[in-house]
Amino acid sequence: MDFASQIREHMPVVCSNGKEFGMVDHLDGSSIKLTKDDYGQHHWIPLEWVTKVDKHVHVDRPGDQVMREWSTVAPQPAMADQMAGDQPQGTAAY
Repeated sequence: MDFASQIREHMPVVCSNGKEFGMVDHLDGSSIKLTKDDYGQHHWIPLEWVTKVDKHVHVDRPGDQVMREWSTVAPQPAMADQMAGDQPQGTAAY
């Protein structure tokens, strides 16, 4: 399912035990960048964790696991994306 197209800025993000643990800042490639926490830190979670989007973004793990596994640095683009970005317009990458 294409959850990325349903996710909007400032939607609450909810863990599998029903507690809100963040808000969407924006999509960042195949990750969701969360708004800054109380300490001024952004966090990123992979889109693959998303199980449902309604008025909230629901993820597949409990909050304590989310906070152990989220990233505090922006994800790097996949190698294929980097290679495609290096090619001049209209040139195929082999």
